[in-house]
Amino acid sequence: MIPIQNIYYMLSYAFHVLNEQGYKNLATEKFHNVAELCAAILVKGISRQLKCGLGREYIARTESLSILRGRIEISESIKMRSFLNRQLICLYDEFSVNSYMNRILKTTLELLLSANISNIRKKQLKKILVFFADVEPLDVYAINWNVQYNRNNQTYRMLISICYLVVKGLLQTNTAGSMQLTDFFDEQPMCRLYEKFILEYYRKEFPQISVSSGQIPWGVDDGERAMLPVMQSDIMLEHKNKILIIDAKYYSHTTQIRYNTRTLHSNNLYQIFTYVKNKALTVSQDVSGMLLYARTDEKFFPNNSYHMSGNEISVRTLDLNCTFFDIAAQLNNIAKEHLL
Repeated sequence: MIPIQNIYYMLSYAFHVLNEQGYKNLATEKFHNVAELCAAILVKGISRQLKCGLGREYIARTESLSILRGRIEISESIKMRSFLNRQLICLYDEFSVNSYMNRILKTTLELLLSANISNIRKKQLKKILVFFADVEPLDVYAINWNVQYNRNNQTYRMLISICYLVVKGLLQTNTAGSMQLTDFFDEQPMCRLYEKFILEYYRKEFPQISVSSGQIPWGVDDGERAMLPVMQSDIMLEHKNKILIIDAKYYSHTTQIRYNTRTLHSNNLYQIFTYVKNKALTVSQDVSGMLLYARTDEKFFPNNSYHMSGNEISVRTLDLNCTFFDIAAQLNNIAKEHLL
């Protein structure tokens, strides 16, 4: 299990806003589960957002009105016979707080009320929900997380990301179809946080290294790349004449067993090998690759290096069940060993 405090530090690197003054006291609080931590972050973040005002957007509404507003829906008016009541069906835009992002926030806050969190935290959530009286909740199973950010709603980016972790990580369905909450993130949201944390850690702690998550072009001979899938790296570190491509993996089982033989996940190895070989064809630098697994409760964890067709492919395990100082030391050693 990952200590709750380490998850906070991972979130702090992934979302820089958590390093600001209003959030710093969270680093010293003790949380008995992840739901409590997420609730505390949302309480702080949404309270700050309320001081600036909830974001608004134009929402299309169709309504039967006695006063003309917007555009008249003639066919609907005839169909509904609204003219008998001296009304017309009008389509108009309303500048409303019932925006999609606010609906995600309200849905997540209501979900957290069913989680195993303290009564004090629940009271804080209920106080915030008062300001969402005009906001409609969403179906937690049908939320579209592909929201678009711009200059006016950038303050929502971290809040929506935390909501994603809560909904995807804490919500489960049992066989009876009812909802229940667990106290840990499952693989999908933790993998996303794990990747983001490693990327932002190197970006902040090693300014001399070029850090990105860019695409890798296929090393084709004739330039024809039509219908080839995109190769999107998780983390790419570049320093002088060296490039290290890291594929961050968060699995409950870091290896697979077939016929009583323990091996690496074949798809993961094929993927990092493909990334490295194609990247090496397009640059003159020394390219290496790494599968960086999060260490689980398993007794066996990989720690190997392979030299394949002129490139090094290594498999490492990052232990998250220790002090954050030790986690940082592990990441620092990777950079020093492969790049510096």
